[in-house]
Formats: sequence, structure tokens, C-alpha cells
Amino acid sequence: MEKRVRFQSRWLPWVLIAPQMAIVLVFFFWPASQAVYQSVLQQDAFGTSVEYVGAENFQRLFADGSYLESFKTTAVFSLLVAVSGLSIALLLAVMANRVVRGALVYRTLLIWPYAVAPVVAGVLWLMMFASPYGVLAYALKAAGVPWDHLLNSNHAMALIVMAAVWKQISYNFLFFLAGLQSIPPSLVEAATIDGASPWQRFWTIVFPLLTPTTFFLLVINIVYAFFDTFAIVDAATHGGPGKDTAILVYKVYYDGFKALDMGGSAAQSVVLMLIVVALTIVQFRFVEKRVQY
Repeated sequence: MEKRVRFQSRWLPWVLIAPQMAIVLVFFFWPASQAVYQSVLQQDAFGTSVEYVGAENFQRLFADGSYLESFKTTAVFSLLVAVSGLSIALLLAVMANRVVRGALVYRTLLIWPYAVAPVVAGVLWLMMFASPYGVLAYALKAAGVPWDHLLNSNHAMALIVMAAVWKQISYNFLFFLAGLQSIPPSLVEAATIDGASPWQRFWTIVFPLLTPTTFFLLVINIVYAFFDTFAIVDAATHGGPGKDTAILVYKVYYDGFKALDMGGSAAQSVVLMLIVVALTIVQFRFVEKRVQY
């Protein structure tokens, strides 16, 4: 028998959701509408000269080779951050879930990085790879491995990927650990009695039951890689060397606040928003089919 909650007043539900709706309207829909409006305008940095140009800003964007190259950079960066972050966090969660003594200490230490601001994470990893005094730079030099993120684009990409993954690992770890602890031990014990190896138990029982958590984290990590990593890129590489680490969100900032192309920057933010919305829809449309609730 289906049960439904009925409010005595039909206005009460609207009152309850009003604070959340106000936040969404003020901090999402209003800025998004302003970006769409400014994307069809050409204006100077101070807004004293405004001209309607229609789709001209978008046409200039897709005729710009450096902007098209930033799509490839963003795709590589986002894929590396999402896959690496989820894989490492899952491994740490599985290991932490097996710890009996000192479990609280281990879990607390693994959660700490989430409290670090993105810009601090970027500076931290930059200092560790700063030659010749950085800890990791010194270790690489002692091992005979040349490292120069200022000139080598692959090194620069590796630097921001490591910083972004380290910053997000704690968030992923928390959800994976909670998912692992919600799995009934009797299922794993039954598989053990049947002779299943630890690897077989993980892939046939544990991981399928974690697919709702994994799907949620996949969506969150894609959004994180597209938007929340701006401070890491700005602090660690400034989009360099050249523009080899200038992901889309960083290019929005650079063209708007440094190149002072307000219309072009607004057009980029609209394109970026549409890409993330499209990716989220695709994930819910196709990836969610493999989720076992």
C-alpha cells in the first residue's frame, strides 16, 4: 500500500523549499542568465560601451585554434582526474575498511586533505616539485629523472592532475567507505564459504553493490574537474607552459579578467555550462543503466 504525506496547508511545502529555491535562483539561475545575456554583447572592461553582436562571440570562439585545443586539454585532464581519483579512493577505502586497530586514526588522516583549499593544494604540490628545493623534485633529481613543469607540458599536466586528485580523494574516500560499510557481511561470508577468492568477491559482490555510490561520485568528479580545479591550475601552472594546461574554466577567467574580452568570456562560460549539462545527461541516460540499486 502506497503512503503519501499530506500537508494540512498547500502553501507549507512551498515555504519549506523557499530557502533552497532562493539560493538556487540567486547563485545559479541569475548568474547563468547574465552570462547568456552578456555572451551576445560586445563591451569594454568597464561596461561603458555595449553593442549587441548576436552569435559573433561564439563564431570567434570556434574559429580560435587555441580555444579548440583547450577542449582536448580539458578532456584529458578531466578523464585523468576522475579515473585516478575514483580508483585510488576506492583502493584506500577497501584497505581502511579492513583495518581493525587504529581505524579511526587512519580514516581521519585520509579525510584531512578535503579541508585544504584548492589554491593551497596547488601551491603545496607546486612547492614539492619546485626545483631544486622541492622534496619530490630533489628525489626525482637524485633518481636521475629530469623534471621541469615550467617547460614540459606533460610534466605540467601531471602536476595539476596529482594536485586535483589529492584534493578530491578524501571526498571520494568518505562515500566509498560508507558504501562498503553498508554492504551486509553475510553476503561476503557466503561467497567465502563457496570458495570465492578475494578478487572474485570484490568484483562479483562488493563492486556491483557499490555502483550507486560510484555513479554518484563519477558525476561529482566530472563536475569537479570542469569547474572546481580552476584555483589549482591558476596557482600551479597559470595555464602554462604556453597554454598546454589552460582548461576551459581557466580560459574563461583568463580571457575575461586578463584579456578583458567580456563577451568572449561570457560565451565560453555558456559553452562550458552546456558541455557539463550534456555530460551529466549522458551519464544519467546511459551509465546509470549499469547501476544496481
